[in-house]
Amino acid sequence: MTLPSLPQEAQPDNSILGNQTQALQDLFRGALQGLMERDIEGIIGAAHYERAGERRDIRNGYRPRRFDSRMGSLPLQIPRARETIYMPAFLEHRERTEKALIALIQDAYIAGVSTRKIEKLVADLGVTSLSKSQVSEYCKEIETLVTAFRRRPLTESYPYVFFDAVYEKVRVDGLVQSQAAVVAYGVTSEGKREPIGLEIFDTESFESWSTFFRGLIERGLKGVRLVISDAHAGLVKAIGTMFLGATWQRCKVHFMRNVLAPVTKKYKDAFSSDLKEIYYQSSLEKAMAIVDQMIEKYGKTCSQAIEILLAGVEDTLRYVSFPSEHKSKISSTNPIERLNKEIRRRTKVVGVFPSIASALRLIGAVLLEQTEEWATQGYINADSMKLIPVASSTA
Repeated sequence: MTLPSLPQEAQPDNSILGNQTQALQDLFRGALQGLMERDIEGIIGAAHYERAGERRDIRNGYRPRRFDSRMGSLPLQIPRARETIYMPAFLEHRERTEKALIALIQDAYIAGVSTRKIEKLVADLGVTSLSKSQVSEYCKEIETLVTAFRRRPLTESYPYVFFDAVYEKVRVDGLVQSQAAVVAYGVTSEGKREPIGLEIFDTESFESWSTFFRGLIERGLKGVRLVISDAHAGLVKAIGTMFLGATWQRCKVHFMRNVLAPVTKKYKDAFSSDLKEIYYQSSLEKAMAIVDQMIEKYGKTCSQAIEILLAGVEDTLRYVSFPSEHKSKISSTNPIERLNKEIRRRTKVVGVFPSIASALRLIGAVLLEQTEEWATQGYINADSMKLIPVASSTA
C-alpha cells in the first residue's frame, strides 16, 4: 500500500526518538495507516477505486493528524468519507487525555499561573493554537466523561482489589500542597483488570481511606476476597474495618525493601538471597521454615532486619491461600504501580495542578483510557478465578 503523501513541515521530529530508527518509525506509521485504510473500506463497502454496487459512502480525501506514541509523534493521514465521520479507535480514547490537558490550561489562567509558565505548558503539550470556545468545550466534555466514569455503578464482582496513592502537587487556597490521589484497581471474577476508583485527599488517613472505601461499596463493590496494598497504618486499619471477611495481602516488594534497609553491606547479598527464598515456597509452613533458618543464621548479625521480618512476614504470605497461578499477580502492588507510572508520565508535564478538579480530570482521563485498553484483554485465566476460596462472610 502506498502511504498518503505528507506536507514537508509535517514530517516527524526524529530528535525525540532516541535510538529508534527511522525505518522502525515508518513501519509503525505504515501499520497504523493500513489499519485505517481497512476501517474506511469497511465503512464505505469498497476498496480504494473499486466499483461496487453495495457501496455505502464515498471517499473524500484525507485530513492530517498527529499521533503521540511511545515511539514519538507520528504524522498520520486520516481517511475521510463524504457522509460518515471516521476517527480510528486508537486516536479516539487518547483524545480525551489530550483534552484534559488542554482544559487544564484554562484552570491555570483562572488560578493566576504566570503567563510564562502557561506558555511553557502549552509548548510541552504541543498545542499551537487554541480559542477560548475550544478550551471551554473541551473542559465540559472531559468533565462529563470523567465524572460519569468515576461515579459509574460497579456491577461486576471483584475478588482481588488493589489500593495505592499517587502524590501530586496541587494549588489549594492559593498554596501549593501535596495531595494524595488514591486509586483502586480491581480484577473481576472473569479475570479482567479495571481501574474502579479515584479520589483526592490531603492525607492518607484512616478517615480518608474509609471515605474512599465507603464510596466504592455504595457504588456496588462486592465479592472482595483479597485486598493488596502497602502497610500504611491508616490504609490497613480502614481495610480491616470496611472489608470484613476479606484477607489483606501486604505488598511483598515493599516489605522486602524494609527488611533489607538495615542490613549491612557485608551481609546484604546473602540475606537478600535467603529472603527471596521465602517467597519461592508453595505453602505458609514451608515459607516459615525458611524464616526459622534465617533467624538462626542472622539473629545476632542482622537483629534489626530479623525483627522487621518477624513483625510482618506472615502478612506478605496471604497469597499462598489463593490459586498458585495467581501468585505473580496478587503478591505485590506491582500491577497498580505500573498504572501509577502511566499516571505520572502524563502528570509530570503539569508540575503543579492549578486545582483539585483539574487533577481529577487529567488522572481520571488516564484511568478511563486504561480501562478501554484493558476491556478486551484477559489478565488472569477465567477458569482459575473459580478456584478462589469461598468467603466465610461477604465483603
